[in-house]
Amino acid sequence: MTDRLPPGSTIGILGGGQLGRMLSMAAARLGYRCHVYEPGPAPAADVAAERTRAPYEDADALAAFAEACDLVTFEFENVPAAALDDLAARVPLYPCRSALETSQDRLVEKSFLRDLGLATARFAPVTEAADLGAALAETGTPAILKTRRFGYDGKGQARVADIAEARAALPAFGGAPLIAEETVAFSSEISVIAARGRTGEVAAYDPGENVHEDGILATTTIPANIPNRLRMDAVLIASRILTALDYVGVMGVELFVTADGLLVNEIAPRVHNSGHWTQAGCAVDQFEQHIRAIAGWPLGDGTRHADVTMENLVGDAVHRAPDLAAEPGVQIHLYGKSEARPGRKMGHVNRVKPLSTA
Repeated sequence: MTDRLPPGSTIGILGGGQLGRMLSMAAARLGYRCHVYEPGPAPAADVAAERTRAPYEDADALAAFAEACDLVTFEFENVPAAALDDLAARVPLYPCRSALETSQDRLVEKSFLRDLGLATARFAPVTEAADLGAALAETGTPAILKTRRFGYDGKGQARVADIAEARAALPAFGGAPLIAEETVAFSSEISVIAARGRTGEVAAYDPGENVHEDGILATTTIPANIPNRLRMDAVLIASRILTALDYVGVMGVELFVTADGLLVNEIAPRVHNSGHWTQAGCAVDQFEQHIRAIAGWPLGDGTRHADVTMENLVGDAVHRAPDLAAEPGVQIHLYGKSEARPGRKMGHVNRVKPLSTA
């Protein structure tokens, strides 16, 4: 598909969480309808025009979904490959299947980044206990063991000080294929939200500085406290990744700031939690940018007009929202989830300040 998607068309979204919810609202502003496909509870369905509730393995439901949509995108990485292949054969899919496949497996992702000439933590595959010695010799210790697939928000990983701890940690992974990664000495973590359109143009937002608590993103602050040369390096790295993948849509690229420069930590082929600040800091936020990219529109200018700190409201912190609303310069986004559980992202706030010269 090369023509622009006409207003009134239907965009299918695989996944019904908060990212799908905000994508649906952005699409509506541009005159599109959204159809959410989600096997479970779907906050996105509250604001979408249509919703299909069915497993990703339901071939008939997928076929009907494809028939009802003019193009399809996704809000999370872990859509089964067979479902993507089924949909891609019936309806345009953005970003492309190969980009998602690269990010779904940490070993494939790290190998792709290394082959692109980008710096990453040292890594090695671990498929069984016998691999641990060679893997930790490659990464050094302490190291981090991670599942190659499906981990997020600190889940599916264990920090190990030596091979004895690594062997003791293996049973908790249930035999899943793993990757061992070097523990990186970094001064901060930053992320770049960037988009690539159908004709290859790229637009990037300023890097944000991230702080995590218990493996979950707590805050993203713009501007990041890094030198200008690293800001430029981060944007160039993101652009190289998008172009190499022939990507269409928005991507989050997480990087470590080290004494030797930037290391790529991971990529996320979708709109990203660390890009929520764009809702308050830019004329075109990451959600509209993604819709523009997949619909064939010109990309928006990523220049920010304000400094912003985004704070996630995790678990019971969502109950602070009415009090936070009294603070000057605060923008509140709640996700419509029914139950506040520990570790569950329930919403976020953007605190806006005048644009600095940093």
